[in-house]
Amino acid sequence: MNNHRRPEGVDLAARSRARRRALQALYAWQMSGSAIGGVIDQFRHEQDMEVADVDYFEDLVRGVERNLAELDAGLYLFLGREVAQVDPIERAVLRIGAYELKFRADVPYRVVINEAIETTKRFGADHGHTYVNGVLDKLAGEWRKPEYRGR
Repeated sequence: MNNHRRPEGVDLAARSRARRRALQALYAWQMSGSAIGGVIDQFRHEQDMEVADVDYFEDLVRGVERNLAELDAGLYLFLGREVAQVDPIERAVLRIGAYELKFRADVPYRVVINEAIETTKRFGADHGHTYVNGVLDKLAGEWRKPEYRGR
């Protein structure tokens, strides 16, 4: 039994595109050390952002940056290594997923995990999606206990 319905007015495809662009922005931020505002501005003006949920993109990127220590601490429990040792693409996907699990209760945890898997399949290493799935599933069990138990 699924109690989750699509929130009214939410374009799920635009949100998926926002997550993919957020991954690319966070990757750029991680690799360059640039200010997050500059990275967001750079991405906001790109043509394909017209088909993405720009507000959601910005919420993800700013939310990860603002809550980085808390997100990384939660992820660390299930990574089996330091966050900095995780592949940069997988690290960005995990941070986005952790942010959504912790701060976006409007997004069902299964959607968070599925989106992270699909994004990792598209941009990450060959079997990175299985690692991302395992980590986020354990994190969902911790941060979304009532929803997770009701599955």
